[in-house]
Amino acid sequence: MAKFRQQKIDEEIKRELSFMISSLKDPRLDGCIISLTAVNVTKDLKYAKIFTSVMADDEKRKLAVEGLNSSAGFLRRELGGRMKIRYIPSLTFVLDDSIAYGTHINKIINDLNISGDDDEESN
Repeated sequence: MAKFRQQKIDEEIKRELSFMISSLKDPRLDGCIISLTAVNVTKDLKYAKIFTSVMADDEKRKLAVEGLNSSAGFLRRELGGRMKIRYIPSLTFVLDDSIAYGTHINKIINDLNISGDDDEESN
């Protein structure tokens, strides 16, 4: 039962933060497409690790995560006004490369399929 509650809190925090991040006015976030891939809240609801995917070059990705971490206090306060839970967790944003990695693997598979089709046509 507690695990289900924790998953609900994870998803609710993810949904609320996604909405709030889109309205942040930090210049480090300009020109970046930011999506939250996962939220892991500890069992005691004191800390939350937010996995963030940023579509930009490497330097802008790091700056975007820095910008998110610097606005974590503001986001936590806003989250406290939107959610009705006893503890609002301390937020830590972590860069998540899973979407970029998946795109890279997909490209490799497509390249293999194209080269496989060329081999079949030459026979």
